[in-house]
Amino acid sequence: MNEPTSWHLRARVLVVVVGAIWGVSLYALMADDRLQYALAVVPREPAGLVGIVGMPFVHGTMEHLLANTVPLLVFGLIVVSRGVAYFLWVSAGIVVLGGLGLWLFGRESAHIGASGLVFGYFGLLAVRGLYERSLSSVGASLLVIILYGGMIFGVLPGGEEHVSWEAHLCGLIAGIAVARLRYALDQRRRTRPAAHDG
Repeated sequence: MNEPTSWHLRARVLVVVVGAIWGVSLYALMADDRLQYALAVVPREPAGLVGIVGMPFVHGTMEHLLANTVPLLVFGLIVVSRGVAYFLWVSAGIVVLGGLGLWLFGRESAHIGASGLVFGYFGLLAVRGLYERSLSSVGASLLVIILYGGMIFGVLPGGEEHVSWEAHLCGLIAGIAVARLRYALDQRRRTRPAAHDG
C-alpha cells in the first residue's frame, strides 16, 4: 500500500471528482450554458487560460458527459488504487500540462470536456508499466491497452468537427509525461541517501 488510506476513502475521492464534473456539467447544460464558454480552453486568448482547469468540468451534451464518465471511472479507479495523493498529483499534472498544450497549440475554438483527462489517464497507464516494470503496473498497462487501445485513433485529425482531437492528443502526451516525471521523482526519492546527525 502506497499510503495509509482505505479503499473507502479512495473510492470516495474518485466519486467526488466525477460527481463534481457531473454537477457543474449538468448545471451548465440545464441552467446556464454561458458557463460552457466561461470554463472552456480558448487557445491563445488570455481569458481562455481559465479553461486549463475548468475544461474538464463542462460538456456540450449529455451524450458527451456520459461518454467520458465510464473511462473516467475505469481509469480513475486504477489510478487511485495507488493512493489519494498519487491520484490528485497525476490528475493535476495531466490537467495542467494537457490544458496548457491545448491553449498553446489548439485550433481557434472553445474546447470543453473531460476527454483530455481521460486520454491523459490512458497515456499514463499505458506507459507506466514500461517504466516501473512491476507485475501490477505491467498488468494494468496491458489491460488498458487491450480494452481501450482503440482510443489512440481519437488523437488523429480529420474526425468529427465538434470533437477536439487536439485535447485528446495533448492529454495523451501529458499523461505520458506525467508517468515519466513521477517515475523519475520516485526513483530519486528511493536513491536519496539518508541524513545522519553529526
